[in-house]
Amino acid sequence: QVQLVESGGGLVQAGGSLRLSCAASERTFSRLTMAWFRQPPGKEREFVAALSRIGGRTYYRDSVKGRFTISRDNAQNTVSLQMNSLKPEDTAVYYCAADSGDVTITSDRYDYWGQGTQVTVSS
Repeated sequence: QVQLVESGGGLVQAGGSLRLSCAASERTFSRLTMAWFRQPPGKEREFVAALSRIGGRTYYRDSVKGRFTISRDNAQNTVSLQMNSLKPEDTAVYYCAADSGDVTITSDRYDYWGQGTQVTVSS
């Protein structure tokens, strides 16, 4: 069982930056596909970014390309999401997710989830 704990959320003005981190309990962390999803107020959960377990390929939803960067530190068992040029529409609860399979943007395919961290961007 993989446990994921997110941190780094908060309130920021539009144009600002935040860095989210997710710590994983799994000692085979390097073998996991890691991803970030978010759930805006009143909306369904949506894919944000993912990092493959093989090759380190990155994937982003179109609206965050060029602003968000996903990265991992296998020595520390952590994955991060650097968010720059934040917009009010980025306001959401952000979730870290992990899976032993290949990258997918479908949330149902991820077996492990963190508790979520709130990101609020004011205009």
